[in-house]
Amino acid sequence: MVCKSWRAKLDTYLDGELPEEEMRSFDAHVRGCPACSADALARVQMKRAIQVAGKRFTPSAEFRRKMERTISSKPRRKLGLGWILATAALVILGVGALTSIYVRNRTGSDRAFSEIADLHVQMLASASPVDVVSSDRHTVKPWFQGRIPFAFDLPELQNSEFSLVGGRMTYLDQTPGAHLIYDVRKHHISVFIFQQQALQARLGDISLSSKKLPFNTETWSQGGLRYFVVGDASPADIDRLAKLFKAGAS
Repeated sequence: MVCKSWRAKLDTYLDGELPEEEMRSFDAHVRGCPACSADALARVQMKRAIQVAGKRFTPSAEFRRKMERTISSKPRRKLGLGWILATAALVILGVGALTSIYVRNRTGSDRAFSEIADLHVQMLASASPVDVVSSDRHTVKPWFQGRIPFAFDLPELQNSEFSLVGGRMTYLDQTPGAHLIYDVRKHHISVFIFQQQALQARLGDISLSSKKLPFNTETWSQGGLRYFVVGDASPADIDRLAKLFKAGAS
């Protein structure tokens, strides 16, 4: 009966629309409840499958040009209703194209953070959150060689509160990358690393999203790579882990 009340808010949780304290309670429940973890994982996977499927049928620029040629090839008569409608159609197509470009550029960052949050939730809900299990960075880093098209450095964690759990391969908008998991005081933190150029080609410029995020997040670009640190740990912990990565990559 308790899980029934949790599941009623599961979609709101996955969209990051719950109050901050309720988000933290939900995070803890998802990690400890196998049934809700499985449900959350299934919904995240379905959400990502819908996102991928939706991109397959985006009208191309060639389709727009074809429609413009079709309209412009119609016999021109006096400035009557038909010509007015054709002109209006061209204006609408032009405005639609500009709007599409604007929306893509404006929402690229939001889409990136939405998918990053989904990947973090997927890790929390998974029974096997990592593919390489080790607290030794010299074991985790070599595991990625040949699996992703770039190399990266992992920070030294001595004299810090963080511990490395392991890592796995991941994809952000079909761009391959590394997903590393760290623990701090029973909180899981995800660190995602992607090639900046490949990610920018697909999503445009990425900065901290203006939308309310379901987790504390930090992102930056360094050495041709784009880093995301995300989790329900405190903003100070997220910032400290980010600083360790920045220092290790220098």
